[in-house]
Amino acid sequence: MEKPNFYASLPLDRQAEKRRDAAFLADRLAHATALAVPVWRTRSLILETGPGFLALHSLAHLDLPTMYLGELEGAPYFAVDASKLDEPELAAHIAPPERFVDLRGIGATLPHAQGGLMAYARGLAWWNQRHLFCGVCGAPTRSEAAGHVRSCTNAACATDHFPRSDPATIMLIVSGDKCLLGRSARFPFAMYSTLAGFVEPGESLEDCVRRETFEESGVRVGAVRYHSSQPWPFPASIMLGFYGEALTTELVIDREELVDAMWVTRDFLRGPHDPEKFRLPRADSIARRLIEDWVAERI
Repeated sequence: MEKPNFYASLPLDRQAEKRRDAAFLADRLAHATALAVPVWRTRSLILETGPGFLALHSLAHLDLPTMYLGELEGAPYFAVDASKLDEPELAAHIAPPERFVDLRGIGATLPHAQGGLMAYARGLAWWNQRHLFCGVCGAPTRSEAAGHVRSCTNAACATDHFPRSDPATIMLIVSGDKCLLGRSARFPFAMYSTLAGFVEPGESLEDCVRRETFEESGVRVGAVRYHSSQPWPFPASIMLGFYGEALTTELVIDREELVDAMWVTRDFLRGPHDPEKFRLPRADSIARRLIEDWVAERI
């Protein structure tokens, strides 16, 4: 790859083999350079000048869930979940120029490693928040392995639960010098993007590309070719990017999935565009990467 996708290829030593080593974790927590990557109810902390990584000791007195992420450039990083604090409590510890924002709104403006750390912390915190009880027997779970396992406290069950990423294909379907873009009702105003969908049980990635494309647009797809992947913890996906060759071009749009779809040429995508009528997906998305690489004929 000429360049990694946003949130991918994080240059972090995750040190997964040490997550159950209590002495190691205590040393990392007490390290003078330890940094917290705070998360509050799916939002990430930033400063007006960049990501809001805080000295870990500055939050230690709050007794917040802490998850070890790994080490980068000699500094240990920990996700710290402040979600149990209400807004007045939060304001007592986090003040301007610090603020919590949706990472999707600012991710493309961040240095690559910092954006990746914030995405990692967000995804791990979200998973822990939603697995406080065992999915097998319903008993409470406890955090293990520095936040990377939740173990059932019912001795008769004792199931270990591990973080999961939901696989989803995201695909740019092409026919000669045209590609297929769709618009969902949930998209920002006037935004068109690639098609996408979650992989079903017993389904290959290539079959998912073909099924989702046909269901949403009525277009039949033949050859499918992999491009790249992107972690997308909004809340818990791994996006698997593909190009697909269209066998048909007639559109039969599923209006429950898309409000519009259209074939557009490379020249059209090179712009300019009236933003009141057409805009591309966010710069931090793999959808944008798929489109830009196709327009630049880098495929």
